[in-house]
Amino acid sequence: MNHSDLGLPATGAPEERLPGDRRYDGRHGWRHACKPLRRHAGTLMGLAGLVALFSLLSPAFLTAGNLLNVLLQVSIIAIVAFGMTYVLLLGEIDLSVGSVVALAGSAAGLMLGQGLAPALVLPAVLLCGLLLGAFNGSLSALLHLPSFIVTVATMGIFRGLAYIVSGGMPQPVDSEAFLWIGNGELLGMPVPIWILAALLAANHFVLSRTVFGRKTYLAGGNAEAAIYAGIRVGRLKIAIFMLSGLMAAVGGLLLTSRLYSAQPNAAMGWELDAIAAAVLGGTRLAGGHGSIVGTLIGALMIGVINNGMNLMSVPYFYQLIVKGSVILVAVCIDVHSRRRR
Repeated sequence: MNHSDLGLPATGAPEERLPGDRRYDGRHGWRHACKPLRRHAGTLMGLAGLVALFSLLSPAFLTAGNLLNVLLQVSIIAIVAFGMTYVLLLGEIDLSVGSVVALAGSAAGLMLGQGLAPALVLPAVLLCGLLLGAFNGSLSALLHLPSFIVTVATMGIFRGLAYIVSGGMPQPVDSEAFLWIGNGELLGMPVPIWILAALLAANHFVLSRTVFGRKTYLAGGNAEAAIYAGIRVGRLKIAIFMLSGLMAAVGGLLLTSRLYSAQPNAAMGWELDAIAAAVLGGTRLAGGHGSIVGTLIGALMIGVINNGMNLMSVPYFYQLIVKGSVILVAVCIDVHSRRRR
């Protein structure tokens, strides 16, 4: 057997490559470089199709100001959906994220109303989100309760606490430093978009480049194999629900700042939007497959649909039908493609 039989150069020794070497040489280099785009090609085509459709239906849609407005509107729900992505990757579900958003916002409004500085309020609210997520994860992991049942229960509990904390009334917020988080600009871009970009990069890194991310995919794809591999699935579940709570708390802070008030009835139904964004982005409800980038694309699709129909003055109840239909089609496509594979 000679060198050509092995696909190597006819003369000289093959160049040594270390594991993880990603130099872009020849056909394999460009193929690897385009892999992330190919992975989300279908979702990106769907997003581009929606943009093209609403551009034709409404002249006001494809303008710089409106597109920036779409991204700004999407930023908060996308952040909440990032946390939901972790939960879905594990094959679980978190229906309490909307209530966590409301409770986190109400807690922030209460503390700001008592004169606490934003520098103290922000970490306190984020810690609150972590604890609420830990409560969900512990009930599911330690008591072996289905996460669906646990989070349905805590959805009501956390929402009730939000009403208690706020006294059942919206709490105005007048702290300029806190309001800058949701309404200010940095280098010409709204601050929430910068926060979205930072959390996108951080969560993408965690899932794609860390041991924690690999454990999440493995445990979601095959929990039994994960246990045999030495992964403590119970601890992993608690940590993932804590991340979901943390992302929801960030969403609560941004929403409270954007609205200039803490409202206990905020984020009603956001848990369904967060699930929809993840599913539209390719995350499987059965676990083991999905990505943060895909979730962002899914959130953008929902944002484009909402914005386009608002510009066309489509009644809200018709919007619900359209969004539900889009989600149903996405799930059907996912199930069909999985069966083919």
